[in-house]
Amino acid sequence: MKFRSKLTATYLFLSLIGLSGQVSASLMTGWTGQGNFGSSAADGDVTTSPFGSTEFGYVSTQNGTIGLGLDGVGGSGSAENGSVALSPLFSAESGDSLEFFFNYVTSDGAGFADYAWARLLDSAMNQVALLFTARTTPGGDTVPGFNMPTPEATLTPASTPIIAGAPDWSQLGSDSGTCYDDGCGYTGWIKASYAIANTGNYYLQMGVVNWNDNDFQSGMAFDGATVGGSVIGTPVPVPAPLTLMGLGLLALGAVRKHR
Repeated sequence: MKFRSKLTATYLFLSLIGLSGQVSASLMTGWTGQGNFGSSAADGDVTTSPFGSTEFGYVSTQNGTIGLGLDGVGGSGSAENGSVALSPLFSAESGDSLEFFFNYVTSDGAGFADYAWARLLDSAMNQVALLFTARTTPGGDTVPGFNMPTPEATLTPASTPIIAGAPDWSQLGSDSGTCYDDGCGYTGWIKASYAIANTGNYYLQMGVVNWNDNDFQSGMAFDGATVGGSVIGTPVPVPAPLTLMGLGLLALGAVRKHR
C-alpha cells in the first residue's frame, strides 16, 4: 500500500508540474506596452467578461503617452495622449480563429470623442488587420464610430449603441463618474473574432487615444485573447514526454527504495 501511495503521489505531483504556468488571459503574461496599461479586476460599470477571468487587461488615456494614435485614423482633428498594450509574439496557422472580448469606456464625447482599437501585427510590427475601432458618434453608436474604418473582425453584437451616462471605472482616474456631452458611457463586453489568413508569427495590439485634447479620459478593457483556442501569453506546460520520463525516474527510485 505504501508503494502504491508513493506512485499515486508521484503521478499527481508530475501532473501538477505539467499544468503549472497555465494562467488566466487577464494576467497579461508577457504583454508589454506604453502609457497606462495593465490588469484589473471588475470594478464599477466594467464587470467580469464573458470569458470569466478574475482580472482582465486594460489600456487608458489617463496618464497616457503622446504620439500613440493611428496614422490617418480619426478624421478632422488630432490624436493626443494614449496608451497601447502589445501581446507576446504568438504563432498561428492559416484558418486559426483569433478571439477576444473588449469593453470600450469613455467620459468624453461630442467633437472630442476619443477612440480605441485592436490591431493584428506581423513579426516586423506591420499591420495585418485593423480588427476594429471603437468611438462614439453624436447619436451614441460606438463600433466603428464616426469617421472610423469598418471593422475587419467579426463583432458580436455587430452594432453596439453606447450605454449612456457618466461611466464609473477607476481606470478613468478622476474622470470616473463624469461626462462631457453626448457620447459618454460604455459598450459592455463585445466579442471579436478574426480568421488568420496566413501561417506565421503575430502580435495583438490594443490601444486607446484622446482626441483633440487631453481632458475627459477613455479606456478599454479586454479579456480572453486566444488563437486557435489557446490563450495568448500562456506559458507552455512541461511537454508530455518529459513528464513521462520524470514519472519513470521517480517510479524507479520508489521501486528501489521499496525493495
